[in-house]
Amino acid sequence: MPLLAEELACVIDLRRRLHRTPEQAGNEAAAAGLLLGFISRFRPDEVITGLGGHGAAAVFRGPEPGPTVAFRAELDAVPVAEVDGAAHCSRAPGASHTCGHDGHAAIVAGVSCVLARRPVRRGRVVLLFQPSEETGEGAQRVIADPKFQRIKPDWIFALHNLPGHDRGQVLVRAGVFACASSGMVVELTGATSHAAHPEQARCPALAMCAIIKNLIALPRSFDFFTLVTVVHARLGEIAFGTTPGRAEIMATLRAAGDDQMQQLLAAARRLAAEQAARERLELATRFCDPFAALANDPAAVDLIRRAAFESGRELRETAEPFRWSDDFGRFTAVAKGAMFGLGAGRTHAPLHSPTYDFPHELIPMGVELFERILAGVSAPPEQERR
Repeated sequence: MPLLAEELACVIDLRRRLHRTPEQAGNEAAAAGLLLGFISRFRPDEVITGLGGHGAAAVFRGPEPGPTVAFRAELDAVPVAEVDGAAHCSRAPGASHTCGHDGHAAIVAGVSCVLARRPVRRGRVVLLFQPSEETGEGAQRVIADPKFQRIKPDWIFALHNLPGHDRGQVLVRAGVFACASSGMVVELTGATSHAAHPEQARCPALAMCAIIKNLIALPRSFDFFTLVTVVHARLGEIAFGTTPGRAEIMATLRAAGDDQMQQLLAAARRLAAEQAARERLELATRFCDPFAALANDPAAVDLIRRAAFESGRELRETAEPFRWSDDFGRFTAVAKGAMFGLGAGRTHAPLHSPTYDFPHELIPMGVELFERILAGVSAPPEQERR
């Protein structure tokens, strides 16, 4: 059941309002309130707030017993300064919805419009808005929240817009859909000296350069997909009279599975330790922003394939997992579920680009796909239909 013209206009307006007021991870209270305010007009049977932080959920119950189906969207923005001149451009300095989370949230909220006109018959539908996806913490916090047991789904689905692919194309993959990843911080500590006598110092410059070079080359050591991206490095302070005694390196590590990720992390830790020992430096290594691999359930992927076919969308089976990460994999570890991609356009600005803006054309497509997935899950057993 497609969105009516007036419904679509309201959902687009909701998306623009979300876009104007982006909130980064851990601060999404206004976004959650805005979404629940929109959904409240359709009288959900239950509303849950403060879920794993600023997360929220709206529950619609059917009169007959059946499965609980959840559709999840993200609340948080990214630390990117937007440069687009649109009227709904971000009003928050240094923050923006240039990943499309505002569009994803608007799509999930838009499902409530359809539920108002075609109420769920069996089971429950949960519209779930998750905080702190960008830091990899939000999904696990939602699951750990005791309130999650009130809405724990049998099935859960999510979508992510994907620039670089034909607009409206549905991208699916059973098994690992998106890579595991982790941030890595390496701190090297030696001793300073006068810049005129560097031989009296224990300077981390050579170790720092070697670690950066070898981290970037580390994926060559494996016969499965890995990637290391150095995102930050700093040596000493700005002082021309001092030989530096400290250095810091930050990198993002990725792998096409959780076991592979552990192997990559161990190799990176050994590499840093070897270089630090060679230069007689103290070493501190820590990992942050961990994302588990996002694994799709085959049965859930079949439901997405069917929904794409029924809605006339082009379907593409991806051969490899996407390099990016998403903590939605925490949900697919506790319920049958899957994420699918929705093409944003071959020439559309890339995710996290300062010129990215979610294309409104995807909103009715996403709502229809979710509605058809719901119909597939909620259909009565075969014996009841005879």
